[in-house]
Amino acid sequence: MKIGILGYGNLGKGVECAIKQNADCELVAVFTRRDPSSVKVLTPDVPVVSVDDIESYVGKIDVLILAGGSATDLPKQTPEYAKLFNVIDSFDTHAKIPEHFANVDAAAKANGHTAIISCGWDPGMFSLNRLYANCILPEGNDYTFWGKGVSQGHSDAIRRIEGVKNGKQYTIPVDSALEAVRSGSNPELTTRQKHTRECFVVAEEGADKAKIESEIKNMPNYFSDYDTTVNFISEEELATNHAGIPHGGFVFRTGKTGWDGEYNNVIEYSLKLDSNPAFTGSVIVAYARALNRMNNEGTLGCKTVFDVAPSYLSPLSDEEIRAHLL
Repeated sequence: MKIGILGYGNLGKGVECAIKQNADCELVAVFTRRDPSSVKVLTPDVPVVSVDDIESYVGKIDVLILAGGSATDLPKQTPEYAKLFNVIDSFDTHAKIPEHFANVDAAAKANGHTAIISCGWDPGMFSLNRLYANCILPEGNDYTFWGKGVSQGHSDAIRRIEGVKNGKQYTIPVDSALEAVRSGSNPELTTRQKHTRECFVVAEEGADKAKIESEIKNMPNYFSDYDTTVNFISEEELATNHAGIPHGGFVFRTGKTGWDGEYNNVIEYSLKLDSNPAFTGSVIVAYARALNRMNNEGTLGCKTVFDVAPSYLSPLSDEEIRAHLL
């Protein structure tokens, strides 16, 4: 399978690393909006190409993986490039997924291509587990916890505050809330009861730290609904102890079975990731394989992880999957 990557930030590099681990995949080119000479990729002999020249690769790529951001990049890029290639993205603005799906679906169908959107771990693997669990336990409750991990959006919000030189924010599940869900007691949990937020901030010299802390803790939509801790540290400590992008989380479904609902059940799926973008890249490459197969079979338009048969993700034959994994 011949793959192109559009965008070479953390996710683009994660996709590149995942391609290296899959023998049936080949990275053909990395496309960038930057000066191509300024972008150095890890894979030997793979060209870095200006996005302005991407049309010259039509017919040379089976799947184009879009590694841009959900805020401004993907809403424009995915429908646009679905006209030229089979495409896959990690669009994660949950409220706008139906609109994004419709735009990509129309472009892909009109041009004989296949697309998968919102592919990663949430949305993605967590979404699948929510669906499976809801089907198996129709009478029950869903719970999703994120972390412990770096929230890149919240970290960016911190860095935009006046007097902040650098910073990172961690989302942390509340242990007592996790245990309450695991017990099967079906607790009703507020936003504040489920997660805390911890911030590590490098302040500019002479900045008003009390003012910075107050602005963080009272920031609507980001921190005001959570118990938030703000730690002021040095640039060196941030670089030494907080350089990575770990993440993860838990999906639960609790519910009743039996004639009178006498049996309690807890379904739990969890992830603990050293690198959020490296894992997300691995999920995307597996689904790129499925996307290529579906296109070869004549399936057109936009799909999500809900529409992909699990066997399509594997490089193994159906016979090997049945023999070794069933």
